[in-house]
Amino acid sequence: MVSMEIRFSGSGGQGLLLSARILAAALTAQGRNVAQSNAYEPVSRGGLSRSDLVISDGEADFPLARRLDYMLVLDEAAAGASVPLLTPQSLVLCDAERVQTVPQGAFRTLSLPFTETARGLGNPRVTNIVALGALSALGQVCAPEPLLDSVLAMTPSKLARLNRDAFAAGLQMGETEPA
Repeated sequence: MVSMEIRFSGSGGQGLLLSARILAAALTAQGRNVAQSNAYEPVSRGGLSRSDLVISDGEADFPLARRLDYMLVLDEAAAGASVPLLTPQSLVLCDAERVQTVPQGAFRTLSLPFTETARGLGNPRVTNIVALGALSALGQVCAPEPLLDSVLAMTPSKLARLNRDAFAAGLQMGETEPA
């Protein structure tokens, strides 16, 4: 049974839970089993927020991450909170602008310009979609085409072009990083 665990972490209002739902939908459409759990502070914006995906070809029997294969960190508030769950095989992707204290340890960490890229596209609110594209390219968690289909299906149609551009920018960002 092949399994993996992914944590999307940052602060409330960054679209982390949406990103996790988008990836979960794409993986489910490909026949994978996915359990999702969310944790967030009871504020609408700014509090610590995270969403975990436990993905399996068999039964995903426990929804909480215990050993992270991938972690996406979009805000300083979440930078150190999950380090004990990382292993030497883990890949941590951090927003270069919003995460100053990049997690350190016996795992691979990349600081990438997610927010800067989204701002360059005209709207920093698609930072999560840029990061999802980079995760797709670097982690090879899900093929890009079904993931983009899921992005477009789960976001407002009036933002389709922006989300398509954000996802493509994230893919390109991930493809230019050394493996």
